[in-house]
Amino acid sequence: MPPRTTPVSTTDALAIGRLDAHGQAALVASGDVSPAELVEAALIRMDLLDPALNLITHRDDDRARALAASAAGPMRGVPWLLKDGLDYPGMPNRSGSRSKRDAGSGTIVFDFARAFDAQGLVPMGKTNVPEFGLLPTTEPLLYGPAANPWAPDRSPGGSSGGAAAAVASGMVPLAHAADGGGSIRIPASCCGLVGLKPGRHANLRARDPHVIEDLLVGDVLLSRSVRDVAWAAAIGAGRAQRVEKPGARRLRIAAIADNLDGNPPSAPVARIFDQAASLCASLGHEVTAERLPVDGPAVARAFQTIWGYLARDAVATTIARIGADAAADQLEPWTLNLAKWSDGLSAADDDALFCQVGIASAAMDAFLERYDVILSPVLRHPALRIGELAPTVAFETMWERMFDYVSYTPLHNLTGHPAISLPLFADTDGVPIGSMFAAARGGEDLLLALAFELEASAPWADRWPVRSIAGA
Repeated sequence: MPPRTTPVSTTDALAIGRLDAHGQAALVASGDVSPAELVEAALIRMDLLDPALNLITHRDDDRARALAASAAGPMRGVPWLLKDGLDYPGMPNRSGSRSKRDAGSGTIVFDFARAFDAQGLVPMGKTNVPEFGLLPTTEPLLYGPAANPWAPDRSPGGSSGGAAAAVASGMVPLAHAADGGGSIRIPASCCGLVGLKPGRHANLRARDPHVIEDLLVGDVLLSRSVRDVAWAAAIGAGRAQRVEKPGARRLRIAAIADNLDGNPPSAPVARIFDQAASLCASLGHEVTAERLPVDGPAVARAFQTIWGYLARDAVATTIARIGADAAADQLEPWTLNLAKWSDGLSAADDDALFCQVGIASAAMDAFLERYDVILSPVLRHPALRIGELAPTVAFETMWERMFDYVSYTPLHNLTGHPAISLPLFADTDGVPIGSMFAAARGGEDLLLALAFELEASAPWADRWPVRSIAGA
């Protein structure tokens, strides 16, 4: 085991944990702290907080210490966590599934992760996820449920729930997240983080080519601060320039409250939506109440179709790897039943899916010529209680609950538009409820400039969860 260069006290570790990635990197740049000490401080915080939250699924402390000793780059020594499901050398990729519990250490690093390695970030381990990322909560049978640090009986969201809760609690300042139907924005909303879903193909390749995942998924790093996410969005896209301050231009903002099914948000979410709209108007932006410019139910059905195909693909791949009997025993009921549901899809469903990708994309493009940004809720309800979307819940109940809960975010995955969740306000119980802003293709920087302005107007940096470094 590489020796620690300097003892790090718990008090120091907690103090460092209050800083975002840029703040921690500044300590190294000034010589106040070494990269090794940043990593040691993160290990202390993980030891303190993870037993109660169940967020970390893989740790290799010795390797992290060794990497810190050789770290180079502007962010050298800053700790980050990777989502289970992302291939990375030396770490297993179990995808939250019992069928992959014995997965060996990875050997592949894709361009996305390689870009952050080059900046000097030190990977500390992997985070808890639902099986194959197919649920908006994080309660896999393999690892057990992850807890929301704001309220331990509530879900941190999913599928990047472990990542979001680890950042929200202060274990690390950055964690990888991937979004195929809301999996960046949902946990960011539930945990009070900045969660940017890049537009289609707006980040470097993070995984093997896959037609459905390439259509839907964007990757980014979650953080508590806009400057961290703006930096991560640029690095993850392979570009040097990034947004660093609010924009001066006043925006035309369409405020759309109803979900894809034409239903309004629940009362707590509606209250946050109204507050966000009022905040934007108070800053001089032109906010106009609007309706969705797409056929919402048709888009919802298209997303359900593609989600069923993802489950079928996961089941087929697992059967090919371990056999049908073992797959039936080791895969979760939600995964198996969703795949079985997809067996009933017809050619007409496939046609409707691909037609909606084109039709909805064109409608959104046209709408975003009239407006700069769309404001909407992230989720129809506040963060759910653990167990409400557990993978063992009856399929019919799960179907209704899930696609009601997740009825705003899938639109942007199907159309390829960027969107961001911001932690502007919280429910009366203190649990965050995010506000979502979407923009035209290539509008990531516009969203981040708006985020900088809103962060300055309704700052959240001093808000910490119950189970966090602030309470430890």
